[in-house]
Amino acid sequence: MKKNKKIAVFFGGCSTEYEVSLQSASSVIKHIDTNRFTPILIGIDKKDGTWFWYQGDTEQIERDCWQTDGVCIPVFPSMDKNAHGICYLEDHALKTISLDAALPILHGKNGEDGTIQGLLALMDVPVIGCDLLSSALCMDKTLAHRIVEAEGIKTARFFSLKEDFEEASVLRQAAELGYPLFVKPVRSGSSFGISKVEKEKDLIPAIKDAFLHDSDVILEEMVHGFEVGCAVLGTKNLLIGEVDEIELSEGFFNYTEKYTLKTSSIHVPARISKEASKKIKHTAQKIYRLLGCSYFARVDMFFTPEGEIYFNEVNTIPGFTAHSRYPNMLKAAGLSFCDVIDQLLNMEEN
Repeated sequence: MKKNKKIAVFFGGCSTEYEVSLQSASSVIKHIDTNRFTPILIGIDKKDGTWFWYQGDTEQIERDCWQTDGVCIPVFPSMDKNAHGICYLEDHALKTISLDAALPILHGKNGEDGTIQGLLALMDVPVIGCDLLSSALCMDKTLAHRIVEAEGIKTARFFSLKEDFEEASVLRQAAELGYPLFVKPVRSGSSFGISKVEKEKDLIPAIKDAFLHDSDVILEEMVHGFEVGCAVLGTKNLLIGEVDEIELSEGFFNYTEKYTLKTSSIHVPARISKEASKKIKHTAQKIYRLLGCSYFARVDMFFTPEGEIYFNEVNTIPGFTAHSRYPNMLKAAGLSFCDVIDQLLNMEEN
């Protein structure tokens, strides 16, 4: 890569995971080598989706007080492939910033689901991360499960439904899955709208809550075991981080637990045999390839007492703080946070 390559780093976004994005993006920005790369920070307003070229301190992003006069310039994407960048007005004249690549650190809807990736493709700006199709597939739990299952990888039994579902039919199908079971929005992140349902009487309220987050809902059997994850880095040649393990004392790994660890712990490396770890890494790599992932993603699975591996989901833009699972798994494999960011910005897509 040439020196001073302009990299757009997107943060914020119209998503329930807006605050998480601010923390992840702040960590990434702090670890970019500005001697070789010029980060162009693009903040997206969480209410109306307005884009701003942010030129203030990173700490302001962390505290969510970045939208202040003097450091935010409204910008908009250019569809001119010769410009491949963003535009803004200055002294009644249209100015353009050409971008060499973009690194979206946007979690959840409108950021991790292929939306921004498709727009960047129209702008002719290369994306550092999974492309439109891969992002959309991984975000859709139903499609991802079906594709992975078709390749012989175990998944929890499940069925999906629309808002016009028939209660009697759903109750019957849920009984076949057995309780407890999980109710999840098909396209949502950070466990928003997910419920663990222990009894039939709680099922319909949980489904209605899930529909507040998406137009499709999935009901999934509970896999008896614990969750493990794999950080995958690369396009052609893949680096797999050490397997991590989520230890729960109660409930499930919901939004609160993910960002506070009040009643749970994360072990890196996972407390499993070397043989099991190798098997999990191999499965993660297979899923990563199968769903067309590139650059980076976290593959989450379940590991049962019988030693079986079940696919859970793929996070195409996982948490990127210094304490997040993804960088910690790579750290355990010998790669520092700076190394991870450096490799991403230097990586050539194949």
